[in-house]
Amino acid sequence: MEAAKKVFDFLEDAKTFYLATVEGDQARVRPYGAMLFYENKIYIMAFGKTNATRQIAANPKAEICAFKGLTLRIECKLVEDNRPEVGKALIEKMPILKDALGENCENGVMYYISDATASFFKMMELVETVKF
Repeated sequence: MEAAKKVFDFLEDAKTFYLATVEGDQARVRPYGAMLFYENKIYIMAFGKTNATRQIAANPKAEICAFKGLTLRIECKLVEDNRPEVGKALIEKMPILKDALGENCENGVMYYISDATASFFKMMELVETVKF
């Protein structure tokens, strides 16, 4: 299975993941759930004009963590991609977001995960690492 798809399937199964960004010298972590697999990339959505979007604009390095039997940790960069077709694909996948985000996700910011190292752990033991 392709690495990015394997990681996406794990995130999708976990339902909630935690995104860590950096603000100055302080880490900031928050739960997320809006994600999309599109053009062989994992996309996440943040509502526009939030602390998270400002932090990512200043420093695109991030970490994502999720748990579902195993722990998944992803070191990555987040790359903004606000093409209308990406936002529309998210709205089609998650129609509950349409009222808040608009028809093409214009009230959100879409990011794809780039330069990723994803590590799966069982307790403290590394099970597998994939890169994409």
